[in-house]
Amino acid sequence: MKRLLIVHHTPSPHCQEMFEAVLAGATDPEIEGVEVVRRPALTVSPVEMLEVDGYLLGTPANLGYISGALKHAFDQSYYQLLDSTRGRPFGVYLHGNEGTEGAQRAIDGITAGLGWVRAADNVVVMGKPAKADVEECWNLGATLAATLMAQP
Repeated sequence: MKRLLIVHHTPSPHCQEMFEAVLAGATDPEIEGVEVVRRPALTVSPVEMLEVDGYLLGTPANLGYISGALKHAFDQSYYQLLDSTRGRPFGVYLHGNEGTEGAQRAIDGITAGLGWVRAADNVVVMGKPAKADVEECWNLGATLAATLMAQP
């Protein structure tokens, strides 16, 4: 069975709504053979990040950057993941009230260094998520899980 890890920092109702939509998409009953594991960014371990086949990263954009919690997750696991996780698919959802460009750049740099492969476009939401934003989050979760389902 393939495993998809959702690493998230969910400090606000808007981030929670996005997380729940991503989770609902990833756990759609039509997707078989994929276990979805979810961990807060402050508690995920390097071992948990090594033991999965793909990643969904969720964070608010704080002061123009990824959350300190998500940065902490990568700070504690980056070198363990380096070379061991190349080629694994990932997706990202971001929430911001202002610019998210710095957060997107940070994730792009981290995932490029790890050699991860983007499986879907980033979902970036500014302010309160609209119905279309929530649907995009659901599609992101479903896309990542379906990507893993299709892998041998």
